[in-house]
Amino acid sequence: MQDATSWSPEAGGPAYPGTVVHLVSEYWPYARSGGLAEAVRGIAHYQSLAGSATCVILPLYRGLRERWDLEPASDPFRVRLGELETEVRIHVHEVDEDEPRVFFVEHDGFFDREGLYGDAGGDYPDNPLRFGLYCRAALHWMKETSPGETLLHAHDWHTALAPVFLRTLLDEDPYSRSIPVVLTVHNAAFQGHYPPELIPFLGLPWDLYRPQRMEWYGRTNLLKGGLVFSDIVTTVSPNHAHELRTPDGGFGLHDTFAALKDRLVGILNGIDYDVWDPISDPDIEAHFEARDLAGKAADKAWLQKSTGLEVDPDLPLFGMTARLAQQKGFDILLRSGVVGEAGLQWVFLGEGESRYRDALQGLAEAHPDRVAAFFEFTEEREHRLLAAADFLLMPSQYEPCGLTQMRAQRYGALPVVRRVGGLADTVDDRVTGFVFDRYEAGDVAEAVHQAAELYQDREEWERWVRRAMARDFSWNASVDRYRGVYEAAARRRAAFLD
Repeated sequence: MQDATSWSPEAGGPAYPGTVVHLVSEYWPYARSGGLAEAVRGIAHYQSLAGSATCVILPLYRGLRERWDLEPASDPFRVRLGELETEVRIHVHEVDEDEPRVFFVEHDGFFDREGLYGDAGGDYPDNPLRFGLYCRAALHWMKETSPGETLLHAHDWHTALAPVFLRTLLDEDPYSRSIPVVLTVHNAAFQGHYPPELIPFLGLPWDLYRPQRMEWYGRTNLLKGGLVFSDIVTTVSPNHAHELRTPDGGFGLHDTFAALKDRLVGILNGIDYDVWDPISDPDIEAHFEARDLAGKAADKAWLQKSTGLEVDPDLPLFGMTARLAQQKGFDILLRSGVVGEAGLQWVFLGEGESRYRDALQGLAEAHPDRVAAFFEFTEEREHRLLAAADFLLMPSQYEPCGLTQMRAQRYGALPVVRRVGGLADTVDDRVTGFVFDRYEAGDVAEAVHQAAELYQDREEWERWVRRAMARDFSWNASVDRYRGVYEAAARRRAAFLD
């Protein structure tokens, strides 16, 4: 098989010749808990703009019918999942011609709930049944809505059962057997681990419970099944594709990722330049561009005043917009002692664990002229923060891709990041930001102090800002790469059928 990475845009146009069907558990703007929804929306939206026939199928969660004008797209039909046989229905949101069509799987018992994946008590214990039923219903609907040449693009563990069902329970059906499958791993830390008994409960053969298929340290691993049965696997940055093959970065699946060889490809996510544009952004106080940063200075002064920070253009302002979670590096940041330090200003934005919220709130109360924190995330606040900040901090334990560091560069906020995942692919050390290696408090402090020192040379800082703002993080290159991967998956499937 030709290496999936060997295709280039010169080999053909950007449109995939068949229909691309994305299966995903969340999709912006309908349902979102993190970066997955926005990333898949970016892929599907720009594929559709490039001319590909594209659609998206996700569950019909609570409240969507009230917020969106959905129409029934099917009569009710029955779906079997092991011993469970139940009725589902498909709804559709009709959108502009250049947008992907979005379908929703309706099953009130499974999806009309408070949260996408769980509630205050934790994850829903029947999640494998919820998303298993969703996958079976989506595969049934694919045949109805796209009977011709079709490629399935699944995303993360919630949809990983789709390739498993295609290659086992549905393998005798010529249509299902012919479908190439691409699985994108956005966050390999979440895999869907369940007891062995889940295999027959889903109606799957016990033969799948072995190390070469879905067995994982005495558990059933749904993501592993998806990896094994997909034609091509992608992840969201080239560096993260390498990390997944290592014991330190593979989250216990490094051997499975390594065994994929050239079937594992890293494709960097992009950002939507129509949404993230400091020249026209409706959410920021003053517009600006690389040639004229006066507006950015005005945005900084506005944020300092509105948050109660000292209004001083000579103080470097560090922003951090992230989930309040261990993965994002809050432990080493708080131990470093730089938050609240004289001569530095900080603005935090994010929701998450109470221990980090309490610590940041305490620092904001102790140093109101230096530290501000907001624990109700809104997109408007994130736009305002990045427009105002001189630097963005991302000291992550791991970061498969990351979008915020790309948005920050677009808005002239130089990233200070750890050399992991997509952060290493998108921030040029000492060129468009600062990159440190060890997950240590001292390393964070050193990088922050180096950034603050750069800011004292305003002319040099502006040169770095202009270089950062000139970087191209649009979706165009990523969509081209995905078309090459789709073609490689189609060739692999055709060769298998021959």
